[in-house]
Amino acid sequence: MLHRLKGFFTLKHLKGDLFGGITSGIVALPLAMAFGEQSGMGAAAGLFGAIAIGFFASLLCSTQPQISGPTAPMTAVSMVVISNIIQAFDGQIEKALPSILMVFFLAGIVQVVLGLIGIGKYIKYVPYPVISGFMTGIGVIIIIGQLLPLLGYNAANDEILIQKNIPKAEANLISKIIQQNDKKRIISLKNLDSLGTRVLLAKEITEQDVRQEAVAISKNQVKSPLGVIKNIGRGIKQFNYLEFLIVVSTIIVIYGFQKLIAIIPTRNSFISGFKAITSSIPSTLIALILVSATAVFLGLKLRSIEEIPQGFPSFHYEMFTEFSFGAIRPFLMAIFSLALLGSIDSLLTSVIVDNMTKTRHNSSQELVSQGFGNSMSALFGGIPGASATIRTIVNINSGGVTRLSGIFAACLLLLILLILAPVASLIPSAVLAGVLITVGIGILDYRGLKAIGKMPIGDVVVMIIVMLITIFWDLVIAVGIGLVISALIFMKKMGEISADRSGVNKIDPTNDLPWMDEKSLPAKFRDEVFIKHLVGPIFFGYTNELQIMASQVPSSSKYIIIRMEKVPYIDQSGLYALEDIFNDLKRNDIEILVTGLQKQPEYLIRKIDIIPSLIPEEQSFATFEESVGWIVNREAIQA
Repeated sequence: MLHRLKGFFTLKHLKGDLFGGITSGIVALPLAMAFGEQSGMGAAAGLFGAIAIGFFASLLCSTQPQISGPTAPMTAVSMVVISNIIQAFDGQIEKALPSILMVFFLAGIVQVVLGLIGIGKYIKYVPYPVISGFMTGIGVIIIIGQLLPLLGYNAANDEILIQKNIPKAEANLISKIIQQNDKKRIISLKNLDSLGTRVLLAKEITEQDVRQEAVAISKNQVKSPLGVIKNIGRGIKQFNYLEFLIVVSTIIVIYGFQKLIAIIPTRNSFISGFKAITSSIPSTLIALILVSATAVFLGLKLRSIEEIPQGFPSFHYEMFTEFSFGAIRPFLMAIFSLALLGSIDSLLTSVIVDNMTKTRHNSSQELVSQGFGNSMSALFGGIPGASATIRTIVNINSGGVTRLSGIFAACLLLLILLILAPVASLIPSAVLAGVLITVGIGILDYRGLKAIGKMPIGDVVVMIIVMLITIFWDLVIAVGIGLVISALIFMKKMGEISADRSGVNKIDPTNDLPWMDEKSLPAKFRDEVFIKHLVGPIFFGYTNELQIMASQVPSSSKYIIIRMEKVPYIDQSGLYALEDIFNDLKRNDIEILVTGLQKQPEYLIRKIDIIPSLIPEEQSFATFEESVGWIVNREAIQA
C-alpha cells in the first residue's frame, strides 16, 4: 500500500475539490449534529466525529472523492453501545466516557486489521442489482425524509402530537427513575407503592421534564420513512407556505442557475468572464448562499439549524489513563459489530463511487483509512462513522475529485466550529431540505430502474427487495439479504447450465492462447487484430477482470474480436461491464467484432441495444472465420 503514497496530493482539480468540499461540508454539518444528538453524546460529538473521520480517512483513502463522517447505521449501533455503557456506570456519562471512547477506538483498530488482512476485497462480489437497489433506496429515504420540511412541518411545534405523547414521556421518565433508584429490586404492581414512587416523581420529575421528553418522542416519530408517511397528514394540515417557498426556491436555483447563466448573451469581456466564473461554481453552493442570504436580508421567520457549539475538540487522555478491560469486556462483540458495519458501509459507498466515476478503489486501503479515522475520532471525543454515501455524492456532483475535497470539508467544519458558528447557525433548515431533495433525486439509479422491464426477473426481484428493505428496515440487512438471494439465483442458473453442459469454466483473462480456428487469421493482420476469449458465465464476481480487458488491448490494434462461443450466461452486472468496455473501445477508435453469441447473452445484449448501437449488426458473427473474412474485405476496400 505504501507505493500509493507517491503523488498522494495533486492540485490539478483544486477548484472542484474546494467547491465540493465546501458544499459537502455544509451539507454534513446538520447531519453530524443530528447524529451526535441521536447517539446520546451530544451534537458536539457528532461534529468532532465528522471533523476527525473526514480529515484522517480522506488523508489515507483510496476512494478519493469520499466524504466520511457519522452515518445513520453507525450511529444506530453506537447509540445502543453508549446507552449500555452509561447504564453500567449508573447513568453517569462522565464516568462512562473513557470506556465508550475506548470501544470506539478499538473498533477502528479492528477495521485497520481487517484492511491489512485483505477482508475488504470480497465486496466485489456484491452484484449490480444489490447496488442498484441500495442506491435507489438511499435516494428514496432522502426524498421522503424531506417531505415534512418541504411542507414546513416541525414536530417540536406540533402541540397536538406532543400532548398525545405526554403519557409515553411520563412512562419513560418513571422507568428511568425506577431503574436508577431500585436497580436490584424486581418491580411489580404489588410493590410499586412501597417503593415510594409517587414521592420520587413529585420530587424528580417536573412538567418541563415531561414536555422535553414528549418533544423528543415526537421528533423521533417523524424521522423514519414510515414515520413520515404516517404523519404526512399532520404536515399538510400545518402547511407553512414560507418554508415551502424556500425549499422550492432552493431546488429551482440548483436546477436552473446554470441554465440561466448559459442563455445570457456574451456582449463584452466582463459578461464573458462572469459566465466563465459562475458556470464553474456548483449550483448547490450558489443555492445555499443565495437563498440563505435572501432569507436573512428579508428577515424571514424561518427555522434555522441548531446552534453550533464553539471550541476546538480536546484530546481525551483519560480513555488510556482510566482504561479498564473489565469495563469494556461485555462490549467486545459491539467492537466487532461496529468494525464490520463501518467496513460494509464504507465499501458499499466505494463501489457506488466506482460506478459513478469509472474508477476502482483499493478495499484494503479503504478499510485502513476508515479505521484510522474512527480511532482518531475517539481520541477527540467523537462518535464513529464511515464513508457517507449522500455526502460523497454531493461532493462528486459539486466538482470534488481527489482526497483534498474530504480534507477541505473537514477543515470547513472545524472553521465553523471555531469561528463561524453564529453565521452558519443562520442557515434555514428549508435550504438544506431543498439541497437534500436534489441529492436524493440524483442518487436514484435510473439505469437500473429503466432496465426493470428488460432484465431477468431474478435481478429485478433482488433490486426491488433490497430497495424496500433499505427504505423501511435497515440498509446493511438489505445488502445481506440481497447477497443471499443473488447467490441462490446464481447457483440455480449454474445448476441449470451444468445439467446441459459437462462443465463450466470461469473467466480467465490470461487464458488467451490461440484456438485452432484462429490460424485462419492472415499473418499480416496479427498486429492489428486483438482476440479476446471469454469462457464461462459472465456474472457479478468477474466484472473486475472484464474491466481489465480494455487496458490489455495493444495501441497498434485496429480491431478487437470478442469470442463468446463459450459464454452460456450473462447477468446484469456483466452486461453493464461489457457495455462500459465497448464504450471505451469505441472512444479509442477500435472496431469491435463479436463471434458465437449464445441465446441468453445475445438476447440481453440486444435488449439494452449494445447491438446495433455500439456493435453494428454486420459486426456480429456466428463463427470466427466469418469475422476474419469481414476484416480482410474491409482492409482490401480501404486499400
